[in-house]
Amino acid sequence: MAGKIIEINQVDYEKEVLSAKAAVLDFYSTECPPCEALATKYEALSLLYGDEIKFFKIFRQGNRELAQKLEVSGSPTLLFYKNGKPAGEKLTGGIRRADIVKNLELLIPEEKAKAIREKTKPVETKCRVAVLGAGPAGLTAGLYLAQAHIDTIIIDPALPGGYMATTHQVSNYPGFIEAQPGFMLAHYMGEQTKAAGAALRVAVDVTSVDLEKKEIVVDGVETIKAEKIIVATGSSPRPLGVEGEKEYRGNGISYCATCDAKYFEGKDVIVIGGGNSAIEESLFIAKFAKSITIVHQFAELQANKEAQKKAFAEKKITFMFEHEPRVFKRHGNMDMEVEVEELKTGKRKNLRTNGVFIFAGFLPNLSMFPDKFKLDKWGYIETDSEMRTSVKDVYAAGDIRTKAYRQITTAVADGTIAAISISKELV
Repeated sequence: MAGKIIEINQVDYEKEVLSAKAAVLDFYSTECPPCEALATKYEALSLLYGDEIKFFKIFRQGNRELAQKLEVSGSPTLLFYKNGKPAGEKLTGGIRRADIVKNLELLIPEEKAKAIREKTKPVETKCRVAVLGAGPAGLTAGLYLAQAHIDTIIIDPALPGGYMATTHQVSNYPGFIEAQPGFMLAHYMGEQTKAAGAALRVAVDVTSVDLEKKEIVVDGVETIKAEKIIVATGSSPRPLGVEGEKEYRGNGISYCATCDAKYFEGKDVIVIGGGNSAIEESLFIAKFAKSITIVHQFAELQANKEAQKKAFAEKKITFMFEHEPRVFKRHGNMDMEVEVEELKTGKRKNLRTNGVFIFAGFLPNLSMFPDKFKLDKWGYIETDSEMRTSVKDVYAAGDIRTKAYRQITTAVADGTIAAISISKELV
């Protein structure tokens, strides 16, 4: 095993982990993309901190009794110990290097932590193409480039899949007769791209991006230098900031009617919003749902007049004007509750429903590129037909760019076009 890491079983736990002055234990699984993403960080940090802290790994499925005892239910999970007692945070899922370092430094004296920080050496990696974003567009671009034998690195602060990975079911992606869970489709795409030879840096902190120099700094340590960059960072639903929204996203709360409306055949649905997206998507949901209640903060809809006319004529749709959601609750599968406030009176009421759709708009994920691109009036990147942006040797693909429709299939198409365009130039 690479690094200063010891593999143990549950019988070794007390003797090895609890007897150490400082220790970290990684519960991992096989065929686990988040575990693979963690492995290189864990190995590198064991070389830095291994003289002061003992690094252990344990196979979760083969040591279920200990995992259950320690309330470890997912892989990977990192547990930290100081003098045999739990310390710091329990880290799980897409674990970032910075979070590991923060918890490791709680286990040792500050002067030793400072000394380790000072001897951490920056790393420089060269590639021909760097792809920012591991959603459908970025993974597809990486797949095509890798198959063309073009050295490619895909970088993402989250795990592979992007917004697709949070979608409950995807039933309109070609090639799958049965609907696929979004996270599984993300897994298939990620594994295919890796098998083709693309390198992934996922669950990382993107410290800085220099589009002119084509340099991307990851985790404050690794500088990736490329000849060309594809920006495929996507867009995110505009959050309401309401209690329960984050917890039940993808599990009772949806942001995509095209993705999820079909699962509410004969059910009751609440829609939040009153703009074009909310009304047009409500009309689509009406093809399936038994009833739709639109909760809107204003006294009138903001959607275009034609969409309004159709919505008012749709018998399945009712409206709650001048109301806003305050709390989302989940009681079980397809059993949601929304606490809404009447803005005029401040009175609150609870609405029971099978599901909630939120359409408060989307925001392009451009925070790492302030004022770098030519944008359309909605803030999305403008490209030509080959996905070139206004910045030399920088391309954009997927939901981040100006386009009429934002679907997994259109993102995949963008990634394909960007990769082929680049392949023709990097001969």
